[in-house]
Order: sequence, then structure tokens, then C-alpha cells
Amino acid sequence: MRISSVIFGCSGLQLTNEERDFFKQVNPWGFILFGRNIDTPQQVEALVSDLKASVSHDDVPVFIDQEGGRVRRLRPPHWPDYPAGRVLGQAYEQDPEKGKRFAWLQSRLMACDLEKLGINADCLPVLDVPVKGSHDVIGDRAYSYDLKTVVEVGRAATQGLMDGGVLPVIKHIPGHGRAMADSHKELPVVHTSLDELENSDFVPFKELSDVCMAMTAHVVYSAIDNESPATTSQTVINQIIRGFMGFDGLLMCDDLSMHALSGDFSERTQSAFAAGCDIVLHCNGNMQEMKEVASSVPDLNGKALERAVEATRFLNMGQPCEEHELRKEFEDFCSQVPDAVDPTNY
Repeated sequence: MRISSVIFGCSGLQLTNEERDFFKQVNPWGFILFGRNIDTPQQVEALVSDLKASVSHDDVPVFIDQEGGRVRRLRPPHWPDYPAGRVLGQAYEQDPEKGKRFAWLQSRLMACDLEKLGINADCLPVLDVPVKGSHDVIGDRAYSYDLKTVVEVGRAATQGLMDGGVLPVIKHIPGHGRAMADSHKELPVVHTSLDELENSDFVPFKELSDVCMAMTAHVVYSAIDNESPATTSQTVINQIIRGFMGFDGLLMCDDLSMHALSGDFSERTQSAFAAGCDIVLHCNGNMQEMKEVASSVPDLNGKALERAVEATRFLNMGQPCEEHELRKEFEDFCSQVPDAVDPTNY
């Protein structure tokens, strides 16, 4: 059975006939949901079920960006209002054990929310380490400026998802926190020395290199490759992500439709695979773009297939929980921490 090495989005609240036929033909490895795909729990559950039924393989990963704070696709009134990552980091900095518990609780409860809908992968944790003056595209999504805080809170958040049977994705490897531009709109270039990167930005990703999946950063690190962003840089992927960091999990690119990347969608796709990505991600549901991506996507095989199989193995390892008790504990934590972070102080 041929499985295409791609994760696709879809255009709306339900699949169109064209999308259903396209996904049946291409057989993508997985899917991703965005706000345009979310209305009610019943609607989301039906859409996820249809997405999984549109392909011919089992254990189909369905991804979502459910971080908390401003990046969360599931929102009130149907889903809880979770705080941003920085709130979890602040809690850790005040009391490390309570902070780790807070982060675990948030992810474990998010996993409860997702599992009920059939969503089984969350693009979390954010391991980027911001610096003063960097673009706020990361901002309070990051746990802290402090490396130990990012590592410990990120590990707790990862474990919470996995305990609920939801796959985590560390992002944005090897680090987006120092970028002075938003890669959704333009290509950020970081001119920091390799030595400094290895002792700061890269540390959380190296510490959590055993996580099953990671998402690349569309960022140029001029000390390593002064032309190509990490997503399309064989040097960054081989020497830093696979080498220095020791990450041997499934490597997916960030969204191919972001403006940091250049070339048409076929060229972007080919460049990501040539650099060493295992899976490409295309999010916006634009059918013409998806067709261009699909024309250049290889079948999932070899080492990439092994990594995909290993990642989805964790789907069956979730443990039951007393959700009501965990939510009460989480609400108690929330009542003791600030509701938000002042972005001017971040």
C-alpha cells in the first residue's frame, strides 16, 4: 500500500467531494485542522472521522495546534480556555514541582479534549527560547527565557499528551526564538554564532531529542547555512538536528505555504525532502497548491516509514484518568497564577 509522505489540511467544516476524491487518490499519511475547520464538537468529530475514512491505512494521525493562549484551535464555549505557555513557565519559576504538575495537567486535559474528537496529535511543546527584541510570533507561546524552565516544562507537557494517547511534536527545531521576523510572512535570518546557538537555542531540542516527532523552523542560521532555512538545509538537518541534537524521530517541515519559503509548491516540496525531512506539511486546504505538493511527494518508505511507524505506536499507549478530578486540580492551579503575560515585559 502506497502512503504519501504528506500531511494535508482541508478547506472547511466538512470535506468536499473533490477533497474526498483527492485524499483517496493521494493517500496522505495524516491531516491537520485549523480554526476554519472547527465549529461544534459533533461537527469536528464527524470531520475527523471522514478524514480518516478518506485514506486506506490505519492509525491516521490528525494534528492540531492546541498550545493554549493565543494559539489554540479549540476555544470556548465548547472547549476550555487554557493559558499560554509562558504562564506555565512562570508557575515553574515560582515552584518547580508545582509548575511541572501544572504543565502536565494542561496537556493531559488537552489530550482528553482531543481524544473525544478523534484528534490524536498536538503540535506541542514549543521549545523555542526567545531573546529580548525578537519577533513576538513566538512571544508568550514560549515557556521562558530560561533554558532549564523550557526543558522541564516542555518535558512535562510532552508527558501529559502521551499519557493521554496523543502524539507530541516538538517545535520549531532547531529554534525559532531568536528570529526577528515572522516566518509566516518573510524569511528570518539569525546571525548568532554556532557556539552560542549550541549553548542556548539548541539546548531544549537536544534535551528532548527522544520525542517521537519534530517540526522544522523556516529560519536561516547563517553560521551553519547562510542561504537555506533549516527546513530546506541539508547541512542544518544532518549536522545539527540529526547530528548535534541526536534527534532520530520523524521530522516534518513547518507549513509549506508560509512566505518564508521560496519557489513554487513543487519546488518547496522537493527541497524539503532533499534536505532530509521525512514528511511535508501543507495546511491551508488550497486544492491547487495541494495538487502541486502531491505531484512531488514520495511514498513513505525506508527510514522515514520506520520513524512514522514508531511514532504512531504511541497512539495506543494512553492511560485512563479521572478527568473531573484533574480538571478541579487544574482550576485550582489557574486561580493561583496570572491570567496573561504583558507582552511588553516579555
